[in-house]
Amino acid sequence: MKAAAIIVAGGASLRFGGDIPKQFREVCGRPLLSWAVSRFQAAESIDNIIMVVAPEYLQYAGEHVIDPYGYTKVTKIVEGGATRQESVLNGLKALPISTGYVAIHDGARVLTRPGDIDAVVGLAMRERAAIIAEKATDTIKRARDGYILSTLDRDSLYRAQTPQVFQYDLIMEVHQKVTGLPPDEVAAITDDASLVETQGFKVKILEPSARNLKVTTEEDLKLVEALLQTEKEG
Repeated sequence: MKAAAIIVAGGASLRFGGDIPKQFREVCGRPLLSWAVSRFQAAESIDNIIMVVAPEYLQYAGEHVIDPYGYTKVTKIVEGGATRQESVLNGLKALPISTGYVAIHDGARVLTRPGDIDAVVGLAMRERAAIIAEKATDTIKRARDGYILSTLDRDSLYRAQTPQVFQYDLIMEVHQKVTGLPPDEVAAITDDASLVETQGFKVKILEPSARNLKVTTEEDLKLVEALLQTEKEG
Protein backbone atom coordinates (compact mmCIF):
# COMPACT_ATOMS: atom_id res chain seq x y z
CA MET A 1 0.00 0.00 0.00
CA LYS A 2 1.22 3.48 -0.86
CA ALA A 3 0.27 6.85 0.63
CA ALA A 4 -0.87 10.22 -0.64
CA ALA A 5 0.83 13.48 0.28
CA ILE A 6 -0.55 16.95 0.94
CA ILE A 7 2.03 19.71 0.60
CA VAL A 8 0.72 22.84 2.30
CA ALA A 9 1.94 26.16 0.92
CA GLY A 10 -1.07 28.41 1.24
CA GLY A 11 0.34 31.05 3.56
CA ALA A 12 1.24 34.63 2.76
CA SER A 13 4.63 34.36 4.51
CA LEU A 14 4.19 37.73 6.20
CA ARG A 15 7.10 37.10 8.59
CA PHE A 16 9.42 36.45 5.69
CA GLY A 17 8.82 39.60 3.66
CA GLY A 18 9.46 40.12 -0.06
CA ASP A 19 7.27 40.70 -3.10
CA ILE A 20 6.09 37.09 -3.40
CA PRO A 21 5.51 34.39 -0.77
CA LYS A 22 8.68 32.59 0.29
CA GLN A 23 7.54 29.30 -1.23
CA PHE A 24 7.88 30.82 -4.70
CA ARG A 25 11.28 32.44 -4.19
CA GLU A 26 13.90 30.97 -6.52
CA VAL A 27 16.52 28.74 -4.92
CA CYS A 28 19.16 26.95 -7.00
CA GLY A 29 17.21 27.61 -10.18
CA ARG A 30 13.79 26.49 -8.94
CA PRO A 31 10.99 27.88 -6.77
CA LEU A 32 11.51 26.80 -3.16
CA LEU A 33 8.23 24.88 -3.19
CA SER A 34 9.35 22.87 -6.19
CA TRP A 35 12.19 21.39 -4.14
CA ALA A 36 9.70 20.21 -1.51
CA VAL A 37 7.60 18.54 -4.18
CA SER A 38 10.68 16.84 -5.63
CA ARG A 39 11.23 14.93 -2.37
CA PHE A 40 7.78 13.36 -2.52
CA GLN A 41 8.08 12.71 -6.24
CA ALA A 42 11.21 10.67 -5.43
CA ALA A 43 9.73 8.82 -2.42
CA GLU A 44 8.72 5.27 -3.29
CA SER A 45 5.91 5.26 -0.69
CA ILE A 46 4.02 8.18 -2.30
CA ASP A 47 1.78 7.76 -5.35
CA ASN A 48 -0.39 10.89 -5.23
CA ILE A 49 0.46 14.49 -4.33
CA ILE A 50 -2.02 17.28 -3.60
CA MET A 51 -0.54 20.77 -3.43
CA VAL A 52 -2.32 23.51 -1.48
CA VAL A 53 -1.62 27.16 -2.37
CA ALA A 54 -3.30 30.53 -1.99
CA PRO A 55 -6.13 31.07 -4.54
CA GLU A 56 -4.23 33.78 -6.40
CA TYR A 57 -1.30 31.41 -7.01
CA LEU A 58 -3.17 28.39 -8.41
CA GLN A 59 -2.16 29.01 -12.01
CA TYR A 60 1.30 30.26 -11.07
CA ALA A 61 2.02 27.10 -9.08
CA GLY A 62 1.13 24.88 -12.00
CA GLU A 63 3.15 26.85 -14.52
CA HIS A 64 6.25 27.52 -12.40
CA VAL A 65 6.40 24.85 -9.69
CA ILE A 66 5.03 21.68 -11.30
CA ASP A 67 4.96 21.70 -15.10
CA PRO A 68 8.63 22.54 -15.82
CA TYR A 69 9.90 19.62 -13.72
CA GLY A 70 7.62 16.75 -14.72
CA TYR A 71 6.19 16.00 -11.29
CA THR A 72 3.84 13.28 -12.46
CA LYS A 73 2.57 12.42 -8.97
CA VAL A 74 0.92 15.82 -8.53
CA THR A 75 -2.73 15.23 -9.38
CA LYS A 76 -4.36 18.41 -8.02
CA ILE A 77 -3.51 21.94 -6.93
CA VAL A 78 -6.19 23.22 -4.56
CA GLU A 79 -6.98 26.48 -2.78
CA GLY A 80 -5.72 27.09 0.73
CA GLY A 81 -7.96 28.40 3.48
CA ALA A 82 -7.76 31.25 5.97
CA THR A 83 -5.83 29.06 8.43
CA ARG A 84 -3.40 26.19 8.11
CA GLN A 85 -6.07 23.85 9.43
CA GLU A 86 -8.47 24.90 6.68
CA SER A 87 -5.76 24.43 4.07
CA VAL A 88 -5.03 20.90 5.26
CA LEU A 89 -8.74 20.06 5.31
CA ASN A 90 -9.09 21.31 1.73
CA GLY A 91 -6.24 19.00 0.77
CA LEU A 92 -7.83 16.06 2.57
CA LYS A 93 -11.14 16.66 0.79
CA ALA A 94 -9.33 16.59 -2.57
CA LEU A 95 -8.15 13.00 -1.98
CA PRO A 96 -10.18 9.92 -2.93
CA ILE A 97 -12.13 8.46 0.00
CA SER A 98 -10.31 5.20 -0.71
CA THR A 99 -7.02 6.78 0.43
CA GLY A 100 -5.37 4.66 3.10
CA TYR A 101 -2.69 6.96 4.49
CA VAL A 102 -1.71 10.58 3.95
CA ALA A 103 1.53 12.46 4.62
CA ILE A 104 1.03 16.15 5.46
CA HIS A 105 4.04 18.37 4.81
CA ASP A 106 5.05 22.04 5.06
CA GLY A 107 5.97 23.44 1.65
CA ALA A 108 8.82 25.43 3.17
CA ARG A 109 10.55 22.29 4.47
CA VAL A 110 12.56 21.31 1.40
CA LEU A 111 15.47 19.22 2.67
CA THR A 112 13.45 16.18 3.76
CA ARG A 113 15.07 13.02 2.45
CA PRO A 114 12.87 10.69 0.37
CA GLY A 115 14.15 7.82 2.51
CA ASP A 116 12.83 9.54 5.63
CA ILE A 117 9.46 10.01 3.92
CA ASP A 118 9.34 6.30 3.16
CA ALA A 119 10.38 5.42 6.71
CA VAL A 120 7.77 7.59 8.45
CA VAL A 121 5.05 6.36 6.06
CA GLY A 122 5.96 2.78 6.89
CA LEU A 123 5.89 3.58 10.60
CA ALA A 124 2.45 5.19 10.31
CA MET A 125 1.13 2.14 8.51
CA ARG A 126 2.03 0.11 11.59
CA GLU A 127 0.99 2.68 14.21
CA ARG A 128 -1.84 4.68 12.48
CA ALA A 129 0.00 7.96 13.19
CA ALA A 130 3.68 8.94 12.97
CA ILE A 131 5.70 12.11 12.54
CA ILE A 132 9.26 13.19 11.95
CA ALA A 133 10.57 15.02 15.01
CA GLU A 134 14.03 16.08 16.12
CA LYS A 135 15.27 15.56 19.65
CA ALA A 136 15.86 18.82 21.53
CA THR A 137 19.54 19.51 22.17
CA ASP A 138 19.29 22.90 23.90
CA THR A 139 18.20 23.43 27.48
CA ILE A 140 14.53 24.46 27.33
CA LYS A 141 13.05 26.99 29.76
CA ARG A 142 9.39 27.64 30.46
CA ALA A 143 8.83 31.34 31.04
CA ARG A 144 6.21 34.05 31.55
CA ASP A 145 6.63 37.81 31.21
CA GLY A 146 10.32 37.30 30.51
CA TYR A 147 11.01 35.35 33.71
CA ILE A 148 11.90 31.67 33.89
CA LEU A 149 9.30 29.52 35.61
CA SER A 150 11.03 26.16 35.24
CA THR A 151 13.61 24.16 33.31
CA LEU A 152 12.19 21.29 31.28
CA ASP A 153 13.74 17.86 30.93
CA ARG A 154 15.14 17.98 27.41
CA ASP A 155 15.53 14.18 27.29
CA SER A 156 11.79 13.96 26.73
CA LEU A 157 11.44 16.95 24.37
CA TYR A 158 11.27 16.88 20.58
CA ARG A 159 10.84 19.52 17.88
CA ALA A 160 7.90 18.44 15.74
CA GLN A 161 8.57 18.56 12.00
CA THR A 162 6.92 17.23 8.85
CA PRO A 163 5.93 15.06 7.14
CA GLN A 164 3.32 13.88 9.59
CA VAL A 165 1.56 10.73 8.40
CA PHE A 166 -1.84 9.42 9.45
CA GLN A 167 -4.46 6.90 8.54
CA TYR A 168 -6.69 8.93 6.23
CA ASP A 169 -9.98 8.26 8.03
CA LEU A 170 -8.42 9.24 11.36
CA ILE A 171 -6.96 12.58 10.29
CA MET A 172 -10.06 13.50 8.25
CA GLU A 173 -12.29 12.85 11.26
CA VAL A 174 -10.27 15.02 13.66
CA HIS A 175 -10.03 17.87 11.16
CA GLN A 176 -13.77 17.84 10.62
CA LYS A 177 -14.32 17.95 14.38
CA VAL A 178 -12.42 21.23 14.79
CA THR A 179 -14.10 23.14 11.98
CA GLY A 180 -16.75 24.44 14.38
CA LEU A 181 -14.29 25.79 16.93
CA PRO A 182 -13.85 29.56 17.45
CA PRO A 183 -11.44 31.11 14.88
CA ASP A 184 -8.78 31.91 17.49
CA GLU A 185 -8.69 28.28 18.62
CA VAL A 186 -8.42 27.02 15.05
CA ALA A 187 -5.63 29.51 14.29
CA ALA A 188 -3.70 28.19 17.29
CA ILE A 189 -3.45 24.70 15.78
CA THR A 190 0.11 24.50 14.49
CA ASP A 191 0.40 20.85 13.53
CA ASP A 192 -1.78 17.87 12.76
CA ALA A 193 -0.33 15.54 15.38
CA SER A 194 -1.73 17.76 18.13
CA LEU A 195 -5.25 17.20 16.77
CA VAL A 196 -4.78 13.45 16.83
CA GLU A 197 -3.37 13.62 20.35
CA THR A 198 -6.51 15.40 21.62
CA GLN A 199 -8.56 12.38 20.54
CA GLY A 200 -6.48 10.05 22.66
CA PHE A 201 -4.39 8.51 19.89
CA LYS A 202 -0.68 7.90 20.33
CA VAL A 203 1.63 9.35 17.68
CA LYS A 204 4.94 7.61 17.02
CA ILE A 205 8.13 9.65 16.49
CA LEU A 206 10.82 9.07 13.87
CA GLU A 207 13.98 11.15 14.06
CA PRO A 208 15.20 12.53 10.70
CA SER A 209 18.39 11.15 9.20
CA ALA A 210 19.56 14.64 8.19
CA ARG A 211 18.71 18.31 8.65
CA ASN A 212 15.03 18.94 7.99
CA LEU A 213 15.04 22.72 8.21
CA LYS A 214 11.93 24.82 7.58
CA VAL A 215 12.58 28.13 5.82
CA THR A 216 11.20 31.00 7.89
CA THR A 217 13.88 33.71 7.50
CA GLU A 218 16.29 35.03 4.89
CA GLU A 219 19.11 33.32 6.79
CA ASP A 220 17.27 30.00 6.51
CA LEU A 221 16.89 30.56 2.77
CA LYS A 222 20.61 31.14 2.34
CA LEU A 223 21.45 28.04 4.36
CA VAL A 224 19.01 25.88 2.42
CA GLU A 225 20.41 27.21 -0.85
CA ALA A 226 23.93 26.25 0.21
CA LEU A 227 22.83 22.78 1.29
CA LEU A 228 20.88 22.19 -1.92
CA GLN A 229 23.86 23.34 -3.98
CA THR A 230 26.11 20.91 -2.10
CA GLU A 231 23.55 18.16 -2.71
CA LYS A 232 23.45 18.92 -6.44
CA GLU A 233 27.24 18.87 -6.69
CA GLY A 234 27.57 15.72 -4.61
